[in-house]
Amino acid sequence: MTGRFANDTVLVIGGTHRLGAAIAAAADAEDARVTVSSHAPRDESTLHIDLRDEASVAAAAQRIGPIDHLISTASMTYSAPIREMELSRVQEAMAAKITGPLLLAKHFQIRQSLTLFSGQVAWRPGSGSYATGITNGAIAFAAQHLAAELAPVRVNAISPGIIDSGLWDARGAEKAAFLTAAASRTLVGGTGTVQDIVDAVLWIMSAPFFTGETLRLDGGRR
Repeated sequence: MTGRFANDTVLVIGGTHRLGAAIAAAADAEDARVTVSSHAPRDESTLHIDLRDEASVAAAAQRIGPIDHLISTASMTYSAPIREMELSRVQEAMAAKITGPLLLAKHFQIRQSLTLFSGQVAWRPGSGSYATGITNGAIAFAAQHLAAELAPVRVNAISPGIIDSGLWDARGAEKAAFLTAAASRTLVGGTGTVQDIVDAVLWIMSAPFFTGETLRLDGGRR
């Protein structure tokens, strides 16, 4: 085996769909031994991890033992006017982005790197986006503090802009216009691809002098 991550063990939280699945496939192509997790696994090959439940995190960590790289793509977006806020929905968003990563750091024995996912909404406040924005913003601070806490394990975050990952497919016929408008608001005149994110994650995993940072992949939107 000659890949960058030959013999490394990699765990991808949320690795059964979209970005997580692409990251898992890319790590596998680089000869890593990859495990993917889901909060609701459909088969025995997928590890059960529910970031809302510490017992499931602890059990998963005990089951798979030490790992070299852990990537969490977990996300729970929620938007609503503040006076219509549902506390349980906000708590789920916090579990995915705030308390969940703390539980991962607590229970998993990570040997090389922990990579978390933020998002550009953290730096672009708007009406109704407080839950998603605050939880994504917290990831940037989590990367800094966990880098100090877990050193020499490297901890970083990625903050994507608009990525055509399949998330926007639900817009149907409006998707193309949405992506065109989003592209016009970037400095590069385009939107991101899944491969952009995959390349960034693999670089972070292999960059021994990079820690405590949030890498913004938003085409200059911020």
